[in-house]
Formats: sequence, C-alpha cells, structure tokens
Amino acid sequence: MAITFGKGSLLLLLTLVATLAISQAETIIVGGSEGWRYGYDYNDWAAKHGPFYINDTLVFKYPPPSDTARPHNVYLLPNLYSFLNCDFRGATLLAGPNQGEGYGFSYVLTEVRPNYFASGEGNGDDCKKGMMKFVAIPFYRLYP
Repeated sequence: MAITFGKGSLLLLLTLVATLAISQAETIIVGGSEGWRYGYDYNDWAAKHGPFYINDTLVFKYPPPSDTARPHNVYLLPNLYSFLNCDFRGATLLAGPNQGEGYGFSYVLTEVRPNYFASGEGNGDDCKKGMMKFVAIPFYRLYP
C-alpha cells in the first residue's frame, strides 16, 4: 500500500521536518570544560562529542592574553592539506585573541562540508604542537 500526499500536505510535511531539524540544533562548547586551550587534543574531543549537525553552534571559549594566559584565536582553514600541515595561507580568521572570553565566540555550522578549525597563534605553534585543531562535518538531522 502506497502513501500519497497532496501538494499542500507535502509542503506542510517538509516545513514541519525543517522546523524540527532547526529546533533540535545544539550549542556545543568546544573542548567542554577544558575550553579552547593549548595542549588539549581537539581531534579526540570531536570524535567523542560528534556527530555535529546543520545549525549546531560551536562555542570557542578562551581567556584573553595576559601574563598567565597565552593568546589563542580561531581560524577556518580552507582544505585538508592546510589542516594537516597547519598552513594558514588562505585561512579565514573567525575570532581574535580577545573574542573568546565571557560567552565565547560562536560559529554556526550551516553547510554539509568539512569545517577545519585551528588556532594559528605562535606562528602556528598552537596548531602544530598544541593540538588546537579539529574538523567538524555537520550532517542533516533526519529525526526530530
């Protein structure tokens, strides 16, 4: 037995599904209680706290630079090569060293594509030695 929908019913169903998917979006603190800091393995964190979904918000929290806190930032790297090699040529600076305090810097995952995040401070040292990089590939949420 086949189920049939009229044009109006199908449009209503699709609108409802899209609304449920948006309403299910989550806010995720990158690194959890560790925040965005040097020396924490964000690839491991992402593997354990994924999957991520379209319209989820990633929040990067880190203190401003001081005598006791080294500076960090958030870049969106353009491709896998840049991510693997911590190559910031062609990268987009999303948040500077003073944008992670308080509520932190928020980034909404809007497309199904790899999002390569990294901190480029210390001439890329945060990324290379400090493990401050991860990839988030959001999926469509198929259930309410």
